[in-house]
Amino acid sequence: MTKLSVNINKIATLRNARGGALPNVIQAAKDIEGFGGQGITVHPRPDERHIKYQDAYDLKPVVTTEYNIEGNPIEKFLTMVLEIKPTQVTLVPDAVDAITSNAGWDTVTHKEYLSEIISECKRNGIRTSIFVDPEISMIEGAVETGTDRIELYTEAFAYQYALGNEDAVQPYSECAALAHNLGMGVNAGHDLSLQNIRFFKENVPHLLEVSIGHALICEALYEGLQSVINQYLKKLA
Repeated sequence: MTKLSVNINKIATLRNARGGALPNVIQAAKDIEGFGGQGITVHPRPDERHIKYQDAYDLKPVVTTEYNIEGNPIEKFLTMVLEIKPTQVTLVPDAVDAITSNAGWDTVTHKEYLSEIISECKRNGIRTSIFVDPEISMIEGAVETGTDRIELYTEAFAYQYALGNEDAVQPYSECAALAHNLGMGVNAGHDLSLQNIRFFKENVPHLLEVSIGHALICEALYEGLQSVINQYLKKLA
């Protein structure tokens, strides 16, 4: 079964819009796990517009499944990760002013930079994953960094699939197979939803984990968080 890690950034966004502590991201994480979620993902950004750095610390003793912290490994982020020691760190090359992640790493150009960070995280017992576009050269470059896993950036698939182009999954299938053959685990995320997750899962081999936040929370507004999580689990089984 592919594991479902729920990104709770949007819950923090709603909290921050009003101030105070509602909705409570710590309780949300507990509830998501109680509803069957197999991991919690957070992506703190420098401006803390959704998940705050303190949230990441506060979640450490609470999360009992897998705790995934993702983000651009600037000094503040990396210091936090090494102090918290989550289950997994996912390195994402998002710009400071990016609304959301919009590209994977160039694993060839940034090989030395990524290798150094990945080595430090692994020395601290943290599983590493790097966000990559579905390109063969980027998968081949990723293995040279020493990363444990890759996370396939799935926005292009989601956009094309919504237009009826099922062939858009092919690059992901090929990259996942190559990553597995090279000894790396395969994760995926970005714009995956109840509408496309089953097709993606059935056509991308060796898929260990998906990280889903925006779509899941939007769907939960209409159907409820517990119901939506259960639907994802069934589609990922």
